[in-house]
Amino acid sequence: MRKMGIGIVAIASTAVLLAGCAGGSTEEAETSEGSGAVLTVWTDENREPAIEAAAAAFEEETGAKIELVQKNFEDIRADFIAQVPTGEGPDITIGAHDWLGALVAAGVVDTVDLADKADSFEQVAIDAMTYDGQLYALPYSLETIALVQNTDLVGEEAPATWDDMVAAAQAAGAERPIVINTAGQTGDAYTMYGFQTSFGAPVFQQDDSGSYTTEVGMGGAPGEAFASWLGANGTNGTGYISTTIDYDTNNELFASGQAAYTVQGPWAIEALTADGVNVAVNPIPSAGGETAAPFVGVQGFYLSSQSENALLAQEFLVNYLATADAQQALYEADPRIPAWSELAAEVSSDPIIGGFVASSQNGVPMPSIPEMGSVWDLWNAAQVQIIGGADPVSTWNQMVTDVEAAIG
Repeated sequence: MRKMGIGIVAIASTAVLLAGCAGGSTEEAETSEGSGAVLTVWTDENREPAIEAAAAAFEEETGAKIELVQKNFEDIRADFIAQVPTGEGPDITIGAHDWLGALVAAGVVDTVDLADKADSFEQVAIDAMTYDGQLYALPYSLETIALVQNTDLVGEEAPATWDDMVAAAQAAGAERPIVINTAGQTGDAYTMYGFQTSFGAPVFQQDDSGSYTTEVGMGGAPGEAFASWLGANGTNGTGYISTTIDYDTNNELFASGQAAYTVQGPWAIEALTADGVNVAVNPIPSAGGETAAPFVGVQGFYLSSQSENALLAQEFLVNYLATADAQQALYEADPRIPAWSELAAEVSSDPIIGGFVASSQNGVPMPSIPEMGSVWDLWNAAQVQIIGGADPVSTWNQMVTDVEAAIG
């Protein structure tokens, strides 16, 4: 997952959590769990102050105690999988949605019932935390990529299509219409995914609940059409997409005014504007006729399958963290795109944030199924080969065959 680290202006008012956080089921929790129970919550340094405030209200109103344990975010997944079965793990942990497949496979997470609170969250966040039709976490933040454009060159209007974007850049006399990170010779299918989905070629198919299946969706005519487009814009075509572009080179070319557009996340805004370029952020334009749907990453709170106080933990999640005040405090503690819809709309008054929110609303969760681990290297390599001049259709179809074999 990519961490958001942009220099944006947070909401000016400080959230007050100690009043009115709890819903109507506190009495039920006290009855079912009893006072004096202890919930252990794993968090990282950034989010701890916001959780502390909600925990204080919870302790006062339920008589239970919350023990916050600060951990390095990078260690949480492995420690959670290792410790929950032994009874040493927490009742609740913060975590990323792409851990979900591994957590479910290990049997260490329980389902969460948000009831009518689910409607308060962005749908993509609920979808991300859903596995086989069951919700496994309370979401709180989103991250995604979007089209960033140099407004001094091309204005603020969002191009609807790739061709519109190129035409606007050429009319402005830009040296490069667009620069896209391919991680050099490694490949970056993550960044390219919005363009790929605009051809109707998802990496995996989703079922009616929004959960990913293991059916590869990149094959057939839609995948071949994307591959052909990629080749047409690579070394043997327009050259707009190049394997000479890594993350830093991408940002330097845009920041210096050489490229009118780029595709990046909010974590890159500071670098993209370092030389004074004025920017606007808009959804990724369609290259294939359908909506460009980039990957969306989601963070939230998981409930341990071995919690001895599961009802009380559920109470804390739903009535103390799934509130407007708690979600605002989490945003202020670590400014990521809010998953709480009302707050997402509020912070969208900042046009930079609003552009990423709009892009996320077009997006889809990055697959959390274990099979995704077998996809990246093959997928990235095929894209690099096609950009570099390999036959698009045969290279792409071989990749799809290899992915299907790898996931069995």
